[in-house]
Amino acid sequence: MTDPTTRVLRLLGLFQTRALWTSEELADRLGVTTRSIRRDIDRLRELGYPVRASSGTGGGYQLGAGGSLPPLLLAEDEAVAIAVCLRLAAGGSVAGVADSAVRILAKLDQVMPGRAREQVSALHDSLVTVGTPAAVVDPAILMAASRACRDRLRATLRYVARDGEESRRRIEPASLVAVSYRWYLLAFDLDRDDWRSFRLDRVRELTVGTLRGAVREVPDPAAYITRSVTRSPYRHVATARVRMSLADLADRVSPLAGEIRDLGDGWCELVTGGETLDYLAVELMLLGTEVEVLDPPELVEHLDAVCRRLRPAR
Repeated sequence: MTDPTTRVLRLLGLFQTRALWTSEELADRLGVTTRSIRRDIDRLRELGYPVRASSGTGGGYQLGAGGSLPPLLLAEDEAVAIAVCLRLAAGGSVAGVADSAVRILAKLDQVMPGRAREQVSALHDSLVTVGTPAAVVDPAILMAASRACRDRLRATLRYVARDGEESRRRIEPASLVAVSYRWYLLAFDLDRDDWRSFRLDRVRELTVGTLRGAVREVPDPAAYITRSVTRSPYRHVATARVRMSLADLADRVSPLAGEIRDLGDGWCELVTGGETLDYLAVELMLLGTEVEVLDPPELVEHLDAVCRRLRPAR
């Protein structure tokens, strides 16, 4: 191995596999002299990598902790193992971990050879997991959506709506949002000339193009998705004041079920949706605290009627 650049990269890779190397061991691995190893160590130091040297018995070279993360050099089998684990994490319920997994998957997807990508798919398809969330997202769709959002590229998706109707949509993706165990894509729908949210587990196909999307003012992704999942899918939307702290109400109400905000003096506002007035009435009563229904008027009337029907025996 005579090319200095190749040796330096290989040397960096060796330091990532073991903590301590002697110059003789490194020279033997790279097929050069110990003098060449010393020169390559100096090159790494010039590039900003803190390679430490210690003498005596048990001494040698080791890569110390530096101010920046060095490039991670992976063998093909290592890249496959990491990608499989990331795919599992990307479909998990911990939003912070899942977000990071999707970003790293998007980077790996750009550089991973075709053969390694096929190995990842084969291994992932053969895995069986227990306790998988109900909304399972194809990791390939997650990766494609992540790239489209990052690079602001137009895309086409095949989408199945809540009622089972399938449509093909031309979109400009803006942001991915994880809400509880579900992934949502915020995108500008070119056919409807407006912003829309898409549940990724309902996306059957996502093709990312090469054209960049228009420069637009993007709505707050978290607020938009929260409103979409708590209001728009339902026939009735209720607004109520709840006597409970914000922290306690957040424990009772999932982000998928309602929007909450602190009103002060021990009260919070809850906005939630439901297909029927009975469902909303039960949902509010199960909070187990004082509730003042502000809207809609038909829910107020319905609750009065329920209270009149539910009379104690005398």
